[in-house]
Order: sequence, then structure tokens, then C-alpha cells
Amino acid sequence: MAPSNQASLTAQAVQVARMYYHHNLTTAEIAAELGLSRPKVSRLLGYAREQGIVDIRIHDPQTGPQTLAGALAERFGVQVQVVPVPPGSGEDAALARVAAAAAAAFTAALRPGLTVGLAWGNTLDAVSHALTPHRLSGLDFVQLSGSANVQELVSGFVTDTITRFARNFGGQAHLFPVPTFFDRPLTKELMWQERSVRQVLGVQARADLLLYSIGSPEAVPRSHVYTAGSLDDADLAALPEAGIVGDIATLFFRADGTWDGLNINARSSGPGLDFIAAHPCAICVVSGAGKAAALYAALRGGLMTALVVDERAAAAVLELAEAEEAEGGAAESAP
Repeated sequence: MAPSNQASLTAQAVQVARMYYHHNLTTAEIAAELGLSRPKVSRLLGYAREQGIVDIRIHDPQTGPQTLAGALAERFGVQVQVVPVPPGSGEDAALARVAAAAAAAFTAALRPGLTVGLAWGNTLDAVSHALTPHRLSGLDFVQLSGSANVQELVSGFVTDTITRFARNFGGQAHLFPVPTFFDRPLTKELMWQERSVRQVLGVQARADLLLYSIGSPEAVPRSHVYTAGSLDDADLAALPEAGIVGDIATLFFRADGTWDGLNINARSSGPGLDFIAAHPCAICVVSGAGKAAALYAALRGGLMTALVVDERAAAAVLELAEAEEAEGGAAESAP
């Protein structure tokens, strides 16, 4: 075909494609307006697609979450379920979707006779409400960190969460009625010698499965550990000074995923991040892009084996990881 004819054909294909895709005209309407036959219009549309003038893409709402899940799993070596969230939806809607997905995944992981270690907070409370009654024999549900303070004694928030899990599956709840944080590490050491406390610690130690979320001062709404009165103003002010970005079961970690040498953890009633990092079945549930920095740090620290997360938080974590890699590459290439 001569160049002039080729150019004329391309120009006509562009014109037809614009009328069809941009102005939503039918092939019959285009044919009538341009004085062409309908088969001619169809051939021009086909030509436009073949030549790359028109690029048709199908956006499957499930593809985004699946892609994010694969990228997170490959990068961090964990099992990942990314929960799709409708565009423009608020944090409450995202949490409801994540809680429902986590409730289903958690139920599927249960077997008769298991001992389950539960952290507490806004996310796990939402999961407890999303559970479907399912009886299994011999289940024990143990609270992983204490919650004894005046505010909790009045609200019963933590106790209700733990017992709701146990009732849903016909299991036994093992509560942990000690302070979330002790004023002094020595007080904790003495309390840990009490027979009743050692009994709960023993149940924690034999947990077959852990279920928890991540606390973050950037979460919306703020994570329960930061609002429940367990930390005073001095404690809260000291967290960023120590480089802390989040916590799991009231145990804090830094942005690089480390937790060694953090004084506040010596006062925490949580089971220790070494215990969580070494556990073979540790399921983390996260909702909200405000937790992205804390989740990224926890993933770097190896603080989970499985993750249920909403797609906005998942995308934010990958952006943080890619930005850090880009900064590292730029630093290496600098003279």
C-alpha cells in the first residue's frame, strides 16, 4: 500500500475509533455520518486495534488484589490474602471486609483440640463480630497480653473480644487479668512468679496458632493500645523518640523490624516478639493504609507467617518497599 493511502487509512481509522470509543456512537451511526458502509466501519475498528491505535484493557476488580498478594508473598515469604475494597469506601467499610475475610480464613485453619493465642484491639474485635458459629471440640483461646486497667474494667472491651471467640466455637477462654504495661520491669518479674499467672503463661506457650493485628499511632481510628489508658503521656512521647512505629500484642518494634533493647517491652505483658517471630502459624490481620509503615516493619521483622490485609494497605506497603529500594540504589550509585 502506498504511503499516502496508508496515512489516509490510519487517519480514517483514528476518526472512526474516536467516534466509537469516545463518543459512544454505534457502527450504524458512524457509517451514516461518514457515508461509509457498516462493514467498512467494522474493518476500520479492527484495523485500529491491530495497529495499536486502540488499546483495549479489561480491569478485573480481582486482578489488583491478586497481583498485590503475589508481590507481597514473593517479597516477604508469607501467605497473603489481599481483600478488595470498593473505591471511595471509608475505613469502617474496609475493616468490615477484612474482618469477614479474616474470620473465614481463621475458621478454616482451626482443628479440634487446638490452642489459639489471641491479641486484642479494634481489628480483632471486628473479626470476633464477623465469626459464624462453628462448634469444634477441645479448643482453648488464650489472651496474649494483659488488659487490666480502670478503663478496661469498665468497658470490658478486651474480655468481650476473647470470650466472643471462645463462645463462637464452643471453646474455653483463658483471660489474662494483669496490667497491659507494668510501671517497673521488677513488678512484672514478681507477678510472673504467681501460680495463677504462670498457668496462663503456660497456655500461651503451647498455642498452636496465633491471631493478632498490628497497632500503629497512625491508624484511623487510633489503635486501642494507644487510647485505652495503658500508656501515659510520657510513654506515648517516648515511642517515636525510640524509633517505634508499631506493636503486636503490646510489644513494640522499630521501622526496620527490630525490637531488641526497647525498654518499654520489658514492662509489657505480651509474650515477646521472639516468640511471635518463631511461631510456625502466626496470622496477622491488618486494615487501613495508616498502618502501612507498621505493617512494612513487621514484615521486615518476620513477625507473621500469614497476612490478611486490605488492598489499600497492601499497595502502600509495596510503595514503601519500592521507595526504600530506589533510595538504596541511588545511594549505591552516588560517587
